[in-house]
Amino acid sequence: MSPETVGLLGLCVLLLLIFFGMDIGLSMAFVGFMGYVYIEGFKRGISILGTTVYNTLASYTLSVLPLFVFMGAIIAHSGIGARLYEGVERWIGHLKGGLAIATITSCAIFAAMCGSSLAETATMGKIALPEMKKRGYSDTLAAGSVACAGSLAILIPPSIGFVIYGLLTEQPIGILFIAGIIPGVILMLLFILTVIFTISLNPTAGPRAPKSSWKERMLILRIIGPVVALILCVLGGIYAGIITPTEAGAIGAFGAIIITTLSGYLDHKKFLRALMETITTTAMIYLMIIGAFIFTKFISVSKLTFAFPEYVSKFGLSPYVTLVIIIGFYVLLGMFFDVMSGMVLTLPLIYPLILRLGFDPIWFGVLLVILMEMGLVTPPIGMNVFVLRTVTNLPTEAIFKGVWPFVGAMIAGIVLLIIFPDLALYLPRLMTAR
Repeated sequence: MSPETVGLLGLCVLLLLIFFGMDIGLSMAFVGFMGYVYIEGFKRGISILGTTVYNTLASYTLSVLPLFVFMGAIIAHSGIGARLYEGVERWIGHLKGGLAIATITSCAIFAAMCGSSLAETATMGKIALPEMKKRGYSDTLAAGSVACAGSLAILIPPSIGFVIYGLLTEQPIGILFIAGIIPGVILMLLFILTVIFTISLNPTAGPRAPKSSWKERMLILRIIGPVVALILCVLGGIYAGIITPTEAGAIGAFGAIIITTLSGYLDHKKFLRALMETITTTAMIYLMIIGAFIFTKFISVSKLTFAFPEYVSKFGLSPYVTLVIIIGFYVLLGMFFDVMSGMVLTLPLIYPLILRLGFDPIWFGVLLVILMEMGLVTPPIGMNVFVLRTVTNLPTEAIFKGVWPFVGAMIAGIVLLIIFPDLALYLPRLMTAR
C-alpha cells in the first residue's frame, strides 16, 4: 500500500476505536505507532515512541499546563468565586437583567484565572443559578447565560485550548494568550447585548435586584481587588515580555494560593482537592498530547499533510469558501467531541491546509477556539449543558433552549473575527513590534 493509503486507513481505524469507546489519547498513540512502524519499520517506530514520550514530559513549554490548571483549581475549590459574583452583582445587579449580566461579567473575570470551561460552568452554576431563580429570572435566560458565559474560560487567557493549539502547531503560547483578549471581551459584550435584547422582548425574564449601597459596593472591592491585580500581573507580564507563560503560570498559581489563604477561603482539604484535580487533569491532557504527537508523526510520514491540501486545492475553491467549509466542519465536530479531543484529532490535517490557504495561524487559533467553544453548548453533547444539569434541577431541554440566543452571539463574534482579523492580531502585533 502507498503511504497515503496507509494514512487514510489509519484515520478510519482511529475513528473506529474512538467510536467503540477507547481513550482518544491511547487510540491516537496506538494507531500512530502501528502506522509509523508499517511505513518506516519497527526500529524507527520504537525510537519515535520513546523520544516522543520523553520529550513531551520533559518539555519546559508544556509545564505551563499544570501551573494554570492548578491556578484554576485553587480558585474553583476555594469558593472565592461566590464573593467575586457577589461583588459584581452589587454593582450592576439592580439593572434589568443585571444578575445575568453580572453572571457573564463574573465568568469573564473567572475565566482569566481558570482555563477550564467545565470547571467554570460548574462553579458559577452553583453560585449564580440559585440567586437568579430566587429573583424570579426565567429558567432559559438564567441557564443560557451561565452555560454560554462559562465557555469563555477556553477563550479568555490563560486558556488550556490555546496551550494545546500552541503545542500542536508550534505557535507561541504567550502570543496566543494575548490574541484571545480582545475577542474574549467582544464575546462577553455580545453575550451582555443578548441579555439586554432578551429582556427588551420579555421584561419579566430578568427583573431588577435590590440596589446596593455605595458602602456595600466599596467593601466588596477588597475581595475583587486582589483577584483583578493577579489577573493583570499574569497577563500584563506576558504582554510586556517580562515573564514567559510558564513563569506567569507559576506566579498565578502562587498568587491564587496567597489570596485565597489570606481571605480565609482555602483550607488544607480544599487545597488537596485542587491538587488531586490538577494531577488527574494534567495526566489526561498529557496522555492526549503524547498520542497526538505520535499520530502527527505518522500522518507526516504518510504524506497526508501534503496530499490533503493538494487534494482540496483541486476543487478550485477560494480560500474563504474553504474556510466556511472548515468552520461548518468544526461546528459539527464540536457537537460530538470536547475541545481538546477535537483539536488533537483534526489539526494534523487542517493546520497545513490553513497555512496553504494563506491564513494567519494565530488568527486561526482564536477562531478555532471560538468554534470549539460553541460546541460546548450545542446538542447533542453540549458538555457545558450537561455539567450545568448536574448542579441544578433544571431540565436539559430548558438549558438547551436558553443557549440558542447566545449561540447567535457566538456566530456574530465569528463573523466579526473573519471580517476584522485585527481583532485577534492587533495586540500580538504590538507585542512583537517592541
